[in-house]
Amino acid sequence: MREGLLWFDPDKRRGPAEKLDDAAARYFERFGRAANLCHVNSAEVFSHPSIKVVPDPAVLKGHFWLGRDEEQPAGQRRRRKIA
Repeated sequence: MREGLLWFDPDKRRGPAEKLDDAAARYFERFGRAANLCHVNSAEVFSHPSIKVVPDPAVLKGHFWLGRDEEQPAGQRRRRKIA
């Protein structure tokens, strides 16, 4: 991963996949392409339908380190919202 976005969401009422969706939307907004890789704390690993989630003990709980693994196949493309 050459560039990434660190996202923090401590809300315990929302699931991790929903939080990751928000982080992925922000990543796309900022970098103009979809993320396909997310590092999370080893105790908080979960599965996501379009983003590979990997354990990383260096990532704090409640944080998502989101980016692109260029060696992974491209996932679904998201369309930009035009305001």
